[in-house]
Formats: sequence, structure tokens, C-alpha cells
Amino acid sequence: MNLITRISMSHLSSMLAMLFLVVAVSGTFAVPSSQAAVDHNPNASSARGLSAAFRSASDQVLDSVVAIESRREAGQSPAGHGFKEGANPFEGSPFEDLFRDQLKRGPKGFSPRQGRVGIGSGVIIHRTGIILTNNHVVEGADTVIVRLNDGREFEAVEVITDPKTDLAVLRIEDVADFPQAPLGDSDVVEIGDWVLALGQPFGLESTVTAGIISAKHRGIGIADRENFLQTDAAINPGNSGGPLVNLDGQVIGINTAISSKSGGNDGIGFAIPINLAKWVGKQLVSDGKVSRAYLGVGIQPVTAELAKQFHVKPRAGVLVNQVHTSTPAERAGLQSGDVIVEFSGKEISDPRELQLAVERANTEVNHTMTIVRDGKQMVLSLQPEAQPEEFGTRAPAVPDAELGHLEEFGLVIEELNPSIAKQLGMEEVRGVLISEVRNGSPAHRNGVEVGTIITHVNHQPVENRKMLMAALEASSAEESVLLYLKTQAGSRFVVLKS
Repeated sequence: MNLITRISMSHLSSMLAMLFLVVAVSGTFAVPSSQAAVDHNPNASSARGLSAAFRSASDQVLDSVVAIESRREAGQSPAGHGFKEGANPFEGSPFEDLFRDQLKRGPKGFSPRQGRVGIGSGVIIHRTGIILTNNHVVEGADTVIVRLNDGREFEAVEVITDPKTDLAVLRIEDVADFPQAPLGDSDVVEIGDWVLALGQPFGLESTVTAGIISAKHRGIGIADRENFLQTDAAINPGNSGGPLVNLDGQVIGINTAISSKSGGNDGIGFAIPINLAKWVGKQLVSDGKVSRAYLGVGIQPVTAELAKQFHVKPRAGVLVNQVHTSTPAERAGLQSGDVIVEFSGKEISDPRELQLAVERANTEVNHTMTIVRDGKQMVLSLQPEAQPEEFGTRAPAVPDAELGHLEEFGLVIEELNPSIAKQLGMEEVRGVLISEVRNGSPAHRNGVEVGTIITHVNHQPVENRKMLMAALEASSAEESVLLYLKTQAGSRFVVLKS
């Protein structure tokens, strides 16, 4: 009995020791309660707050995000493209995602059809079925199918586009109200702000990615009118046309393009600011087209070299290099060589800003424009007018021979008018103005700068573009060309080899 008791007590002691060990170990590795986690990691509360903000913003917009399928008849190419069936006409461009793998198959929920144009995204901006998306998502389509987040599908009864901004408006019809996304103010967006990109990347429905605004006022050369917001929120194939959203759940941009070597997200995406989209979309809905105001001038950026010559700071305004006849600019007294630093109370730093500001200006009232002329600031009053249909849509035709001669040296030239010559301090000089020097070109490697005047080619005087091209044509068989250049600092000879 005692033995048994002893054994039992020994066993009990062992059991108690094991229990204490288990409790100790369990206490070490046990997952704490949420309250304990907060107590032991107070910094996590900030992350949880951000996570809650992401959830709330997503919930407000997700139901209004749609998938868009653009269909075209087999063997038919979108108007104006002329690409072969099955080819990707945008290969290597930011629009490559639109066609990748979609000519042969579609994402889950869309049945494959021969002649598929592409898959993209969109966002409902009005409960009556008005949808905002990209022009390149629907361009050339015979039929546009819209699928809502709840699975319902509709055929768009109206598709209106504005290729200049790469925006499009669709309209679908139903007896019930559609979920509508709240629209924000893109003018108050700042670099570093958190944003969410929503859409259907790779055909995966209702996808949300997070990032920040990386830059503003970007131009990347894919549309005539650009003022992109740049973000590192993941934008992938299929996101085009979807919304970029702030933490308040408001749409502040329309996802449009990516900069990518792989075809997927590389951390650089671009969205059209919602304020520009609202201005365009309102006109497309009410008038079926976009009316823009214009001045009637040719403009270029103020580089560091030009800034010294025109007595302004670099990027402080835009340089007028041409004033077209019978235009608002001519009537206002604007001249070649003027630097526009402010338009209608808005400071101007590059051509894109001026273009967008002018195009949205009220044509029924006068606007002030601050310029710098001969180093002195002046204020002009002008009234913009409605832009003619084809104004500024095409650059003047350049003969192939002329283009070839200039390209091989990396030069872009313009006629030298008296006003610009005066600004450069070379009123008596006759020649041709260098307005652009391409990086890495023969001219660039030889130190040729913007604002330089070419007065002689191979010892032959040149006073205009025609004479310069004739001199270049005469030397086309030679491997090099001798230029005599003048600046305010002096003159020099330069030999350029193609």
C-alpha cells in the first residue's frame, strides 16, 4: 500500500512537473489575445488603422468597378490601325497589356470569341449607367460588353471617345440604379499620398492594390493631352480604365498606362487625373465631343540654356517660338520670343501645363497672361477662342530627305525670326536656330547647345531652313559636315560625323 502510494505520489509529482513544464512552454509560445497584442505592440495600431482605411476605401468603390470586354468581328481591324489578325499592334508600348493573351482567350466569365479586341476595366460614375474608361480599351470595337461586380452583364448602348486624352464614356441601361463611385478632387492630391488601384488585372476580378502617388504632371508621349499622376500601386494588364482611389474612397484618377520592360508591374503606373476626366466626360455626355479653347502659338520648354538668354529661371514659363496669324494670340499682341509665365492666375512651368490650362479656359471672358519680354514682365489680356477641329493635330510635313539629314546629327532646327534673335542678343546675325539637341547624338557629343545659331554649312552661308537643307544635300556624299555656330558668348566651328 505504501509502495503503491509512493509510486502514485512519485507519478503524481512527475505529472505535476510535466504540467508545470507544459504550462511554462505554452506561455512562451502561446498566441496572445488581440488586446495583449495591442498592449505589447502599440505601434501596430497605426498599421491596423491604415488597413482599416484601405478596407473602407475599397468597400466604397468596388461595387462600381466593372470589367469591359471589347469585341470586334473576326477579320476586322480597328479603324485606322491596319494590323493583322492575331497580331499585337501595341507591342512594346504601355498599351500592350490591352491585347496580351486576349486575342485568343478571355478571363473567367467571358467566353472566348474569335476577333477579340481586348479586356479592360471601368468605373460607374453615375447611377444611370454612365461609365468612365480609356479610349484604348474600347477603340475599334464592334460590341462592348460590361460586367458588373455582382455578375450582371450588359451591352453598352453608347460609346463616346476622346482620343486626345485617351478617355471614353460608356452607357448601359437597366431598370434599377447602378452603384456609383464618389469622385474626388485630383488637384489636392500630393506626392506621397496613399492610393488604391482597382480593376481586373489579368482578368482577376475585383482586385485592389496599394501604393502612393509617386509624381504629378507626367507626360509620357502616348496621348496628345497628358497630365498623368504617377503611382507605384500595382497596375497590371487589364487595369486600364479602372479607378485610382484615395483613402476617403474617392476616385482621383483613371488608370491608363504602365512603364514596363516585362509587360507587368514594375512599380511605375500612370493615371489620368479625375478633374481632367470629369471635364472631358461631362462634354462627351452632353455634346458627344470635347470643345477646347486655344491661343494659336507654337511653344517650347525653357531649358537652362534658354533661361539665361531670355532672363528667366529654368522651367519658369514656356517660350513662344511662333505666333499664328489671325489667332487669339496675335490679337492679344503676343510675340515670338515672349516667355509665358502665368495664365489666368496659374503659374506655368512647361508647355503641357499651359496647353491644359488654355484648353479648359472659358471662351466667353477675357483672361490675363503674364509674360516676360526683353527681360521685363508684362501683362496681356486676351480672350481664347474655340479651337478649330484640326488645329495642332498634325505637325507640319517634313520632307524625308530633310528629316534624315537632321536626325543623323541629332538636331532640330527652326527659322530664326527677328524677335528671337533680339532676345538672344544677336539681332544682326542671320542663320537657323537650333531648338533641340538629342541626347547621345553627334551634335550633343560635340557640345552643341539649344539656342545656338548655324550661320554656315561647309563654308556656305545659310540664312534660312531652305538654304541649310540645300547645303546639307550638297554634302550628303561626305562622311562629315562643318558647321559654323554663333552664340552670345562667341563663335566656333564644329565638325559633325553621321
